Amino acid sequence: MIIKSSTALCNDYSMISDLAHEEAEQREETLKLRAKLEAAEAARLSGAPAYTLEESRKRLEAIYRRD
Repeated sequence: MIIKSSTALCNDYSMISDLAHEEAEQREETLKLRAKLEAAEAARLSGAPAYTLEESRKRLEAIYRRD
């Protein structure tokens, strides 16, 4: 947390606003990632098929293979 005096807040409002927006964007990305992880864990617990790193790599290479 950054503590600023009221004078600094008035003088540097755009900087303070940018910092607040960046923090909100970071928090939103963190929440999205957490939701993805929870969905993946729920799928794993329900018995959905899991893939190793090597299997995933082979699948992606097959999809993006350029002939």
